[in-house]
Amino acid sequence: MVKQLSTPPPGSSDLRFKTRYTQKFWVQFKACLWKQSLSYWRSPHYNMARIMFMFLSSVMLALLFWKHGGKINNEQDLFNILGCMYCATMFNGITNCSSTIPFISVERTVIYRENFAGMYSPWAYSFAQVAIEIPYVLFQVVMFMIIAYPAIGFEWNAGKFMWFFYTMLCMLLYMVYLGMMLTVITPTIQLATILTSVFYQLLILFSGFIVPQPQIPGWWIWMYYICPLGWTLNALLTSQYGDVSKVIFVFGEEKSILQFLEDYFGFYHDRLPLVAVLLVMYPIVFATLFGYFIGRINFQKR
Repeated sequence: MVKQLSTPPPGSSDLRFKTRYTQKFWVQFKACLWKQSLSYWRSPHYNMARIMFMFLSSVMLALLFWKHGGKINNEQDLFNILGCMYCATMFNGITNCSSTIPFISVERTVIYRENFAGMYSPWAYSFAQVAIEIPYVLFQVVMFMIIAYPAIGFEWNAGKFMWFFYTMLCMLLYMVYLGMMLTVITPTIQLATILTSVFYQLLILFSGFIVPQPQIPGWWIWMYYICPLGWTLNALLTSQYGDVSKVIFVFGEEKSILQFLEDYFGFYHDRLPLVAVLLVMYPIVFATLFGYFIGRINFQKR
């Protein structure tokens, strides 16, 4: 009977399906997005932790740099404001990047199981995971702009406000997606945490804050150009002060703020559109790599 049932009848063909998954990509994406939104809503500790940190850091920076943004009289005042921008980006960026590692590590196991069962493709899951992060990151940026931006004393100009908002949004997104990408290419949370620490050091060293771009040795300048934090500080400082022709005392001589930014930092106001394009490319690249690697790499042993 086994032999008889194992032999296909004459003229028959093997059972085949046109696609691996029963539903189209858009249907899979909507189902994954709905599932992820429920997961985020039912597990609030992940988002509440980083939202509370954003609130506390915004209040701290607002009190520490109260009205300093409109009092630029010498190079030290400008360095202080750059330090404020540096702290705002690094503190909140590292928090968002590190907090996403354990959460994505758990979700990675789920997608391995559901992909094996033919429920959802890795691309549908990754697109949903990338999309669900946007409203939560957007909420953090709105909170920072409401609390810290006016308290620090930045100019109430629609263009400058939107430039600051856009830059902070891109920064938080690429840091979140960086953590997600590093999580899916490493087998354990511990290794992912170590790898992110290495990236943090590179971001700090080549951001242009410790060593300005014109002073970086030529054989290391390529690291500055691929460092996303360098372009973030470029956009923040240049959008606020890159068009200010006010004359200040810089190292004992008179020079306009505009000229000082160009000479000392290499920040040019007319290059802001290029900087904006580069800033949005980082989250796109990291999110794409996250989707690619989660479908290609499987660390499960069984």
